[in-house]
Amino acid sequence: MERTRLTYAFDAYCGWCYGFAPALHDFAEANAERIELRVWSGGLFTGPRALPAAAYPHIPGANARIAELTGVAFGAGYQRMLAEGTTVMDSTDAATGLLALAGQPGVSALDAAAAIQRAWYLQGRSLSDTEVYRDIATELGLDPDAVTASYADPATRAAAEAQFLQLRRLGVDSYPTLLLHTAHGTHRLGSPVSSTQALTRALDQHLASVAA
Repeated sequence: MERTRLTYAFDAYCGWCYGFAPALHDFAEANAERIELRVWSGGLFTGPRALPAAAYPHIPGANARIAELTGVAFGAGYQRMLAEGTTVMDSTDAATGLLALAGQPGVSALDAAAAIQRAWYLQGRSLSDTEVYRDIATELGLDPDAVTASYADPATRAAAEAQFLQLRRLGVDSYPTLLLHTAHGTHRLGSPVSSTQALTRALDQHLASVAA
């Protein structure tokens, strides 16, 4: 059976993506035999928007809402970082790190994204810090030297920036967004607070409508 292609538009510094992660992981696992999921970074905080956390005072309130609606927890290290407010959120660095990790053999982009989210939303570690990717590489059983070499490679950063552009061309302007690709076009699947079951039902409905 041909697997259905999905694109997950994600940003490591997007709190709603962190809240969506558990449901998406379970959905991907439950439907592994019939979907092909790629993870692309969207570039939420780039250029003039790559600023210290204190420049975004709405974040604590948004996090409370995310925790309430999705059940995710924000770690003590992250809360301390947020209170200090000096850590710069640079989505290009984070997207480059994701590609450096996901480009290694034996790891899925979704698992690499989850590890990056843990480093930020639990530990409060900067995703512009090369040591973070070395530690994640060790955690995932990857070669830290290979990961940091890829992170430093301008081609990896260029590939991350290309993903930002490709998602904009697909009409994605908010995160998380899950896109389903069919011969009839691209469709959004679910919402940032969709459960695993709701995502699977939406997939079933789309596939049924295409087959009809």
